[in-house]
Amino acid sequence: MAKKAPRRTAERILEVTLELFNRFGEPNVSTTLISAELGISPGNLYYHYPAKDELINTLFERYERSLGELLNASDNVRNVEDAWFFLHSLFEIIWNYRFLYRDLNDLLSKNRMLETHFQTVLKNKTRAIRLMLSGMSRGGAVDIDTREVEPTANCMVVVLTYWLSFEYVRDPRNALEPENAQQALLRGAQHVLNLLAPYLESSQRQHLLQLTGAYQTSD
Repeated sequence: MAKKAPRRTAERILEVTLELFNRFGEPNVSTTLISAELGISPGNLYYHYPAKDELINTLFERYERSLGELLNASDNVRNVEDAWFFLHSLFEIIWNYRFLYRDLNDLLSKNRMLETHFQTVLKNKTRAIRLMLSGMSRGGAVDIDTREVEPTANCMVVVLTYWLSFEYVRDPRNALEPENAQQALLRGAQHVLNLLAPYLESSQRQHLLQLTGAYQTSD
């Protein structure tokens, strides 16, 4: 029984670290701040995670695992409704680990593990989008030339990767706060899916407009 306490403490450390990273940005959160927020000594924190990079890497591994599970379902997308759900779910995972995207360039420049693994993340996202397009093509939802699949998938991955950065630049003080999550996710899914509009079958295009119409903004 005594062995369970360290695991609970380690889990609490990760939960609080993720919350602080998401709220303030990873560069602005020190291990001292994490310890203070948890009400534990820095030594207790270092016992579980001897370096800040270990916290970052462990959180990234969780993100990567969650992302991989979802991306594996991309081949099941057959129509706009499926694609909307898939992309919204993808943005939810990105939102849950938004510090990675908010501080992406800084993190990659100083963390070799993230540098290499994020390249794999991009490849996996692109592969999943290609599979999604293939499934929608088989389902009759899209009509896209095979030569356009790769550039279209790349464009969709660019928006997926940098959408939260765009949101942050538009409104740095409020964009990444929890109360704004739902609208940010919906706008992101909408703009990624709109890249498929020229290729959608007419009834599917109308359905896309119905799905996204309620989330149009004037800004």
